[in-house]
Amino acid sequence: MKKMRIYESAMCCPTGLCGVGIDKELLRISTIINNLEKNGVRVERFNLTSFPQEFIKNQEINDLMMKKGVEILPVTTVDNRIVKTGSYPANEEIIKLLDIPPGVIDDIKAVKEEGSISKNISKCPDSGCC
Repeated sequence: MKKMRIYESAMCCPTGLCGVGIDKELLRISTIINNLEKNGVRVERFNLTSFPQEFIKNQEINDLMMKKGVEILPVTTVDNRIVKTGSYPANEEIIKLLDIPPGVIDDIKAVKEEGSISKNISKCPDSGCC
């Protein structure tokens, strides 16, 4: 199975789904990752606030950020190869990159069309960030 990692900008909580205004793109990617994990596909997600050591450990990500700055985030890798920078991969890109059937992430359509928050997205942690 291919291994996807997403390196994200600084956020107050692991998903970025905190506070009053929810970013639709963060909702989309969180829902997709949730659906992938329910289907046995693991995607690791690191934001600069919660996992700064991951940005340091990965020399390629570290070098890229030194050259381009945090504006390059999010950065997506598959099997330790950078496949996308500056935005999250689209649903179709994720399907192709991970070589998975489209049905694995189909649940995202309902969230995108209705604009509602998926029940599968964890709410803000008790960290007081919201």
